[in-house]
Amino acid sequence: MQTMSQESLFEEEEAPPTPGADQCRRILVPFPVGKAYDYIVPDDLAVQDGDYVCVPLSGREIPGVVWGTAAGDVSPKKLKSVISKYPLKPMPKIQRDFIDWVANYTLAPKGSVLKMSLSVAAALHKPKPAAGYLSVTLSEKQQKGLTPQRRKVMEIMQDGQIRRASEIAAEAGCSSGVVKGMANKGLLEETPIFNPAPCRKPDPHRDGPKLSADQQEAAGHMKDYVIKGAFHAALLDGVTGAGKTETYFEAVAEALKQNKQVLILLPEIALSNAFMERFKSRFGCAPALWHSHLTPAQRRTSWRGIAQGHSKVVVGARSALMLPYQNLGLIVVDEEHDPAYKQEDGVIYHARDMAVVRAHLGQIPIVLVSATPSLETIHNAWNGRYDHLHLTDRFGGARLPDIEIIDMRADKPERGEFISPPLRHAVAETIQRGEQVLLFLNRRGYAPLTLCRTCGHRMNCPRCTAWLVEHKAGALSRHSPAKAERLQCHHCGFHQRPPQHCPECDDTDSFAACGPGVERIHEEVKTYFPDARTMVLASDTAEDNEALRAMLDDIHAGKVDIIIGTQIIAKGHHFPNLTCVGVIDADLGLQGGELRGAERTYQMLHQVSGRAGREAKKGHVYLQTFMPDHRIMQALAHSNTPSPPLTPPQARGRERSDGGDKTTSRDMFLQTEAAEREAAHMPPYSRLVAIIIAGREESDVLHVAKELGRTAPQGPEIQTLGPAPAPFARLRGRYRYRLLVRANKEVNVQKTVAAWVAGVKTPSTVRVYIDIDPQSFL
Repeated sequence: MQTMSQESLFEEEEAPPTPGADQCRRILVPFPVGKAYDYIVPDDLAVQDGDYVCVPLSGREIPGVVWGTAAGDVSPKKLKSVISKYPLKPMPKIQRDFIDWVANYTLAPKGSVLKMSLSVAAALHKPKPAAGYLSVTLSEKQQKGLTPQRRKVMEIMQDGQIRRASEIAAEAGCSSGVVKGMANKGLLEETPIFNPAPCRKPDPHRDGPKLSADQQEAAGHMKDYVIKGAFHAALLDGVTGAGKTETYFEAVAEALKQNKQVLILLPEIALSNAFMERFKSRFGCAPALWHSHLTPAQRRTSWRGIAQGHSKVVVGARSALMLPYQNLGLIVVDEEHDPAYKQEDGVIYHARDMAVVRAHLGQIPIVLVSATPSLETIHNAWNGRYDHLHLTDRFGGARLPDIEIIDMRADKPERGEFISPPLRHAVAETIQRGEQVLLFLNRRGYAPLTLCRTCGHRMNCPRCTAWLVEHKAGALSRHSPAKAERLQCHHCGFHQRPPQHCPECDDTDSFAACGPGVERIHEEVKTYFPDARTMVLASDTAEDNEALRAMLDDIHAGKVDIIIGTQIIAKGHHFPNLTCVGVIDADLGLQGGELRGAERTYQMLHQVSGRAGREAKKGHVYLQTFMPDHRIMQALAHSNTPSPPLTPPQARGRERSDGGDKTTSRDMFLQTEAAEREAAHMPPYSRLVAIIIAGREESDVLHVAKELGRTAPQGPEIQTLGPAPAPFARLRGRYRYRLLVRANKEVNVQKTVAAWVAGVKTPSTVRVYIDIDPQSFL
């Protein structure tokens, strides 16, 4: 990974008079540089470590952070001066230590990691005021001359609150021009206002729901962690619908009572909609949000509020972990098992693992939350590194759903269809009772493959090693715009109209759609249930947060009978009237030989099953599979039945932390998975590092891959496999090769890999990516 040298940055710039050593400081800039650079601090500028400053770099003025005393490894004659300091509280030392740690662990340039903390450069500047409006006292003549619209505005403004023109217009049912016109005539007073930081005063003393005995016990432990103010890691492990959110809210309230900031990580923006209502109900205001769908103005306001310590609770995606918190007192990682916490581009890191590091550096507690913990997390709980807190029952007396396995070899659907007769019958009975159905298939579009029936040609993406997915024309819900029929790559975004002629054999109208996507299931549902109100819920149909919110509101309001959805609806949602879940293809994800394929399939099926029967009405789940005897299907089918106690060697080193003498079928599945990983010397019993070589010229990529393979570390404690073409041998127009390093846990893989990769000359046309602890092998 290439970085810029300080000498090359300044070699053509005129140097100031030689300063004293006490006038120089190291400044880290948010660019792909491996170290902080020395700068002169002017006599009239007082700076301290962590201050946000403006510095010159390669002819530009850019932000940076004071990282410490000058290294003194560059001649003072070549140094440039700090230009100015931004009016913000300094970045805390804990945050700077965290950036250093992440850079060292991931082998990423330190400046690239800082970039994740300084992701909103505009927020460093003092915010510009907006125009607000206040009511004024009107004369009797002025009052008589008011139009109905202006009179409505004056009625709204009588409470003395300052409002924006848009807010007044929305309440009064008029345009913003009416409000501004009133200010011009002296009927309202214009005054400058600033956007307040979100979540400034959440109320930790508001009453929450009455907790069960298990919830109270778990909440008590977490509150104690916060009160002690030291590092403590805990797994909050509860069945779906157990009320885990309400339980850890008690720890959030305790942190707020101590005037601490709290970070709650969620894997997907889709979960934040349901979460927001729960949070508002418990704490009286919305949390500060952090995700990619925020507007630039929202990002500026949130970032500044977090950096100043004004925003008390932040709910966000994985990038929220890297924000510069002033006084962080608790971290919660909800759905900790979710693969969305892994960032695969830029700085490659796992937010769950780095969150544990951030908590350790800050000496604060962290709670990992899941109904289906990752093997890495449950392994730490088994070994006593994490406390293991259990919620064994659903909240409010709701019962876990019954799960039925449908053997697709015996109960075959009609030819060209994908819903078996037993599932179709269950759907009919459910909607006849006035209850809701979820049909789950984690595959967008109409069909994953388009095949020529004459010659067998498959429509592939010209830029990726992937099939083009067919998407049908027309809107699938009232919230999604109609689109023309198209073939689309889900990896790079390439799309085209379906061709009339096969590009291989030139036959006409010979293409056939192979396999189902959610659109095809929707088509089948409409055939069998033409009067049912249906909705397809996928990232294609919910294209932004507002559309998703509206669709979820429709489900809650009972305006939908049958939902056909992907993973966007598989977890975190609570629909009281949804009692039937049908999984169209429970075997999806078990092919391909992925290390975590079985684990992730189990997690996904368990989570989607948990959407059924979350209140008084009993839930039923139907899993369509061609492998009914697979251990995943059996574990799910018996998930409500305790298994007998484990006996050695199965239980060796993996005793339950609560001392229970029974284990669930989920625990049995995890322990079988752990035994297989241990036998194969795979994580969490070893370390993995993936090396990905990518470039537009395959010959260049192959040459670098072979050189890395020739010099790869090999020995009793470390082995390197490859190079080999990646499963996605071409992605977004770049050819890709991979190597995989496996090492004993005692080996310093970062030091070994860094020295190895640095020893191979890499042309500028080729990139070498290092993925410590890879989650995907594509």
